[in-house]
Amino acid sequence: MKIFNACCFLGITMTVARADLTMVEKVEGAGPTTDLTIKIKDNIARIDSNPTMATIVNGKNGEVINLMLDQKKIVRISADKMKAVAEMVNKYAPADKKNGAGTPKLVATGKKEKIGGYDADEYVYESPYFKATYWVAPQYPNGPAILAELKTLNPQMWAANGMNLPDYNTFNGVPIKSVVSAGGSQITTTLVSVKQDPIDPAQFVPPADFQEIKMPDIGKLLQGGH
Repeated sequence: MKIFNACCFLGITMTVARADLTMVEKVEGAGPTTDLTIKIKDNIARIDSNPTMATIVNGKNGEVINLMLDQKKIVRISADKMKAVAEMVNKYAPADKKNGAGTPKLVATGKKEKIGGYDADEYVYESPYFKATYWVAPQYPNGPAILAELKTLNPQMWAANGMNLPDYNTFNGVPIKSVVSAGGSQITTTLVSVKQDPIDPAQFVPPADFQEIKMPDIGKLLQGGH
């Protein structure tokens, strides 16, 4: 559930002029209603999930940096470590939830719904870990330019690391709502606003006064600390 925030991104071929992107989404169902802010610039994204936590995802090298804003600390996770963590989690997962236990697919249901004033097509996706429904607006304003930036967070690298996110390239527009169910919980994410104004590059660099701490040994944690 901790990495739940990334479940609403997609991509298209890079035929559109690049521009910075800031999206605000309303997240409901995981405790109090919160705003999720996603900023994208030059294939690097920053996701602010609450006032104390932010995540920087580098689409160029796959590195993930978690910023603990209140503690002024960071945890840096390389692409290789992300892959190792996914493999370790898969090793200890139940048989029906292991990677390869069926190949999940993103499926258009043919249903349509008007959300926030936009006509949206419904898609469903079910993996061993979660079930999701997405509503995608083909005619969302500046949709192609928005999709070009969202490709920065295309889940291909997550899928390669065993996280079983869908291939959003099959979507035909901007995702404006999603409902994701996992572990008995349900989270609804709704797009609130989109801006394409320039973003300060410093937003994507850990502050110089933040202390870097070592990532916990996931293998030992999964084995009960032994």
